[in-house]
Amino acid sequence: MSEKRPLDIVVISDVHLGIYGCHAKELVQYLDSIDPRILVLNGDIIDIWQFSKRYFPKSHTKVIRRILKMIGKGTEVYYLTGNHDEALRKYAGFGLSNFVIDNKLILDVDGKKHWFFHGDVYDVTMKNSKWLAKLGGKGYDFLIILNRLVNHLLEKLGREKMSFSKKVKESVKQAVKFISDFEQTVAEIAADKQFDVVCCGHIHQPEIKQMNYNGKAITYLNSGDWVESLTSLEYHQGEWKLYQHAHKKAHLPEEEEETSLPEWAAVAKVVTFPAP
Repeated sequence: MSEKRPLDIVVISDVHLGIYGCHAKELVQYLDSIDPRILVLNGDIIDIWQFSKRYFPKSHTKVIRRILKMIGKGTEVYYLTGNHDEALRKYAGFGLSNFVIDNKLILDVDGKKHWFFHGDVYDVTMKNSKWLAKLGGKGYDFLIILNRLVNHLLEKLGREKMSFSKKVKESVKQAVKFISDFEQTVAEIAADKQFDVVCCGHIHQPEIKQMNYNGKAITYLNSGDWVESLTSLEYHQGEWKLYQHAHKKAHLPEEEEETSLPEWAAVAKVVTFPAP
């Protein structure tokens, strides 16, 4: 096996373990290829909304095992809750050694104040019509299953794959506006709170962009998802980059044996790279 890539911080979100659309095998491959000092799990890692005892395959269990293995080897792991795993919010503030569950995370990284959180708190649909959001989640999962079947046939015919949900998002003006409004809202609040960098998930749109609000420059980050985009955010040598995993069938080896945060005014945890 090739050497793992050393990274300072890795952010993944919207894995949705427990649904058919989750690319767990690919995520296991990715986790096996990296050695981060800090791993931020930025919400919707386990899809408790749609969790079913009938569907939680070995590959999904392996994702959890890989994360536990990282914790055992000293990686600082922060599990930040999202809307699909909101049942874990009652455990916010829980910490055991280098593992923490919370709703948000503030880090001072190389002199820049970073704010990590899932993002659903600024989603109007989530705040006002949770039942509609849950219904939409089930429809999205069905769309992903249908998309995979169609792509399987296209692959057999030697034709290019397509993304149903991407086409829907691109063709529906309201969806495009929602993404733009979400990014703008998050950036504005981050600027008001004097953050330099804000990092979210939730909308399944991987992004790194520079934004400006009232003269304050903000770096907006979104880690995307592991249902369609297969993306993560990686921080190394003072720079944030988007990683995208190859969309191809992943083959895993047989099962092996695996051995409340401060308020805004509080001082963030200071992280300097390289480690002293």
